[in-house]
Amino acid sequence: QVQLVESGGGLVEPGGSLRLSCAASVSISSIYAMGWYRQAPGKQRELVAAFTSGTTTNYGDSVKGRFTISKDNAKNTVYLQMNSLKPDDTAIYYCNAKKIILGLPSNYWGQGTQVTVSS
Repeated sequence: QVQLVESGGGLVEPGGSLRLSCAASVSISSIYAMGWYRQAPGKQRELVAAFTSGTTTNYGDSVKGRFTISKDNAKNTVYLQMNSLKPDDTAIYYCNAKKIILGLPSNYWGQGTQVTVSS
């Protein structure tokens, strides 16, 4: 089992910044993919940014150049630095981890943290 706890969401004005954190209950070195997804009202959950293997990263097209994913293996934590935020970035942001358990891929989600971009 992997537990993920997100923090750092909130209300920010357009053009502002926020940093989200996702703390895992296990060593993130044992997790083969970890990152952030988001879901806005009435829309499907979409990829924001993720480590797909090791230090390889993948970003959603709408956040490229504005958001940066990073990790601290010693703290078992993944971060999402969000700059130049837009109203369209408003969503619940979920941390995701994919881990192989007994030879099978298992998918884990955090409880989500709300990000609201509004003036």
